[in-house]
Amino acid sequence: MSNDKNSTAPAPAPNFLRNIVESDLATGAHDRPGLPSVITRFPPEPNGYLHVGHAKSIYTNFGLARDFGGRCHLRFDDTNPEKEEQEYVDSIIDSVRWLGFDWDYKGPVGAGNHLYYASDYFGKLYEMAEYLIKTGRAYVDSQSAADMSANRGNFSTPGTNSPFRTRSVEENLQLFRDMKAGKYKDGEHVLRAKITEDAMSSPNMNMRDPAIYRIRHAHHHRTGDDWCIYPMYDYTHPISDALENITHSICTLEFQDHRPFYDWLLATLAEGGFFEQPVPKQYEFARLNLTYIVTSKRKLRQMVEEGIVDGWDDPRLPTMAGMRRRGFTPEGIQLMCERTGVTKSDGWIDFGVLEGAVREDLDPKAPRAIAVLRPLKLIVDNFPEGEAHECTSPVHPHHPELGHRTFPFTKELWIEEEDFMEVPTKGYFRFTPPIDGNPGSRVRLKYGYVVECTGYDKDENGKVIAVHVNYFPDSKSGTPGADNYKVKGNITWVSVPAALEAEVRLYDRLFTEEKPDAGGKDFKEFLNPKALEVVKAYLEPGLKDAVAEQRFQFERHGYYVADRVDSQPGRPVFNRIVTLKDSWAK
Repeated sequence: MSNDKNSTAPAPAPNFLRNIVESDLATGAHDRPGLPSVITRFPPEPNGYLHVGHAKSIYTNFGLARDFGGRCHLRFDDTNPEKEEQEYVDSIIDSVRWLGFDWDYKGPVGAGNHLYYASDYFGKLYEMAEYLIKTGRAYVDSQSAADMSANRGNFSTPGTNSPFRTRSVEENLQLFRDMKAGKYKDGEHVLRAKITEDAMSSPNMNMRDPAIYRIRHAHHHRTGDDWCIYPMYDYTHPISDALENITHSICTLEFQDHRPFYDWLLATLAEGGFFEQPVPKQYEFARLNLTYIVTSKRKLRQMVEEGIVDGWDDPRLPTMAGMRRRGFTPEGIQLMCERTGVTKSDGWIDFGVLEGAVREDLDPKAPRAIAVLRPLKLIVDNFPEGEAHECTSPVHPHHPELGHRTFPFTKELWIEEEDFMEVPTKGYFRFTPPIDGNPGSRVRLKYGYVVECTGYDKDENGKVIAVHVNYFPDSKSGTPGADNYKVKGNITWVSVPAALEAEVRLYDRLFTEEKPDAGGKDFKEFLNPKALEVVKAYLEPGLKDAVAEQRFQFERHGYYVADRVDSQPGRPVFNRIVTLKDSWAK
């Protein structure tokens, strides 16, 4: 056997982007005075809340910059005023910070706050569009949207040149300026790039005279009514990268076919003196595809607007606001991102990988507590009425420095319903009554006493409503002689008079299908009816002091968090983060 302590360590997850950055650093590909050699960016559109797929992009972009001493910009690509709101801007800023990253760079060169908006560049974007017109590389098209779509062709059929493609530079320039001046209605004209004379025959649909400006008489959340023409994303994005001196423009694989236009546009504008070489380069990686969720902003918005979930921060959603409220930790999400690696191959990651990473993060740091989620009363007949014996338990079994917690043992206790069985099955070691002259089972009440079951009570419907036991005074955990009692069952409990009554929300996966929206399926057909169950639970009394977003391991049940919205001082509401182990039926 090898003596190497690291011989069983898992191999590092693949990350081809690290290799690219290391090579560029070695060759000085992006060495420029006054700038870091690595500058990345995370460029969300503020038209919804971020989701777990964005978390992977955030981790990739900010993580690369961090690991190589560079900086990462947060830039809002806010070019679509009809769908963008300040609420989304605020939520995105909050989510990126919560995940553990910021854009306040403190390096030796280029230090400062690097929060940007594409709308800050509207003037420069317009100036560059006029340059493209003046050099014959853009024209105003006046076709209807239907004609433009039909003439674009498809993957097997070349497109047809617009009848307006041969307009003179002077006419294009005047039309574009009139568009800017508000003289036309939405959709009357668009500005299109003219990449080559035979661009409409390109096998790449994104190179067939792509639209770069459209008319939108809409109020913008930052620029107000200053503009009525807005640049398209594919035009805005590369220019924004270049204006910010981005070195490595990292995006997901669906933008791979957009890269030729990215490169053409920056090379063309560099020729015109707008940018110096080297201009940014785009690299694509496989997006994060997790099972049992949907990440389409349209579908997430649909669930919010139709009331399927309770807002963008519903803990059942894979939005970062929802995951935060659910209790997932930033460290656990980052661990999942690290483990899934960065590759150019699309694939699916089981949702259990994320849950496992969160468990792994929480286990060493979540204090322990006892909760009874489905209560059944346990009556200790031979315990003195009105007395209480103090029991103690470690706050965390592996961190004695955290001390102990205390809670009372009283005549009436709460136990879980599943801890009593009237007619026991084989291998059941919890509470069972006397049967056929044999005594009832003996069970240790964790951190307390050994008790013996003597009987039970039923209501008029035959439901068991109480279990009776006798306790052994010399069996208290941690006292001399307690080990003389050998029992197989060891169950959790809380005192009836001391227990904290609380709402506990048992969250599970939102869908029953691994890929609920794949292949044209209606994702709403696969909603999990058990994705949320709300129970009235009884908790050990110390939990009344839990503060919002404080996480615990409820012994035997899983990890829980005090809800950040609904918890009140002395009255916490708890959300289940994950169970203790993955029990999802595959």
